[in-house]
Amino acid sequence: MRWGRLLALAGVAMFALLAFAPAAGAAGTDVSRDQAIEQLQRVRVSMNETLSLFKQGKDAEALKQSQAGYLNHFEYVEIPLRVADPQFTLDAESKFAEVRQAIRDGRTGDVRDRIIELRGIVDEAERKLSSPGLTAPLLVTSQSFLIIFREGLEAVLLLSVLLGYLEAAKATQFRRPILVGVGLALLATLATVVGVHFVFELAPVSREVMEAATAVLAVVVLFWVSFWLIARLEHERWMEFLKARVWTAVSLGSAASLMLIGFTAVYREGFETVLFYEALFSFGQGLGGWILLGMGLGLAALAAVTVAIFKLGRRLPVKAFLSFAVVLLMATSIAFLGNAVYELQQADIISYHRLVGWPRLPIYLAQATGYYPTRETVFAQVGLLVVYVIGALWMFVGRPAMQRSRRPSTSTSIGSGTSTTGGREPAETGGREPAETREPAGAGTS
Repeated sequence: MRWGRLLALAGVAMFALLAFAPAAGAAGTDVSRDQAIEQLQRVRVSMNETLSLFKQGKDAEALKQSQAGYLNHFEYVEIPLRVADPQFTLDAESKFAEVRQAIRDGRTGDVRDRIIELRGIVDEAERKLSSPGLTAPLLVTSQSFLIIFREGLEAVLLLSVLLGYLEAAKATQFRRPILVGVGLALLATLATVVGVHFVFELAPVSREVMEAATAVLAVVVLFWVSFWLIARLEHERWMEFLKARVWTAVSLGSAASLMLIGFTAVYREGFETVLFYEALFSFGQGLGGWILLGMGLGLAALAAVTVAIFKLGRRLPVKAFLSFAVVLLMATSIAFLGNAVYELQQADIISYHRLVGWPRLPIYLAQATGYYPTRETVFAQVGLLVVYVIGALWMFVGRPAMQRSRRPSTSTSIGSGTSTTGGREPAETGGREPAETREPAGAGTS
């Protein structure tokens, strides 16, 4: 009996020890989400150093650095990460192990590929441990709204001009072919959305590279449609081209040509919209709902404006909106450029030089602004900003001053019958287009 009681007491004591030991250990290794996010930044530094050492042929040092990055930093991240997503945590552990094994085996290509994958995993880990907050969702919602509303408004205003031109030419019977072309352009835009996803899936390069290439193309197009010195000339050429095509088609009675004109006028804006949204969704991971919200709000506003212009014949301050929107477009292009450079760094296409001491934004806000504390991303964004500032100074200060200085020498032309609207005939506006919508794509022009 005595030995039985002793064994029973020993069993109770052991059970208590096993029951409370994990709790005591957990308390001793309790890591908050903020602390885990701080550790993730150290993991990023460790990964970059690992890859750099391996490229230099210092395999032993690279292996040591990789082990330190995991044991000294990522293990702390695993504590709150397991709570957020246990399976994801296991996948991350496996990827760290694959990197170490690839270094031991001396597989250069595999080491690089595994670290590139691991960089994406670390970013996703931060998203799982972070809250989007308020600023990042507001930014991406505004960007989404601006893209769909501005591009749609461009198409609506172009159609207003073309249909007004037909009305002035007393050729309203040709409206239907143009509208059919518009419908085909909308279908082609939807097909482009599907096609872009197929290209991403079948491309022989990594997704990071494809996302970066898409963003760079989006930056080029945004620069083209927003930069004052280019947008005005491009818009005038485009409008004259479309009007000339309409005049020729009406003269020949060609419904097919008019259909093509309607298709071209709208699909151009549709293609740009698909391009911009592809970039926005690529860099807005975790913020997709907010992007869709901005799209929905933009479509609702565009529908209201379309009704106001075509049904009610209202005059709207379109030019004022486009002048304001051009500034937001520029900010969006700067954000896209920063994200594009960052993706190329993640894919190990361009160098990665961290700016020591520079603040790092929470990941959602970094995605929305494109700001990352590296020399390459900051230089790229600042460079584009400088181009915009120089263009603004020339457009709103330099050029007006030059025009004022030339005014006395050209004053003799006053009264000579030359139109100040560049020789446009009143019939070109169709007699139905509101005065403030005659320059639909002249955003930012003086």
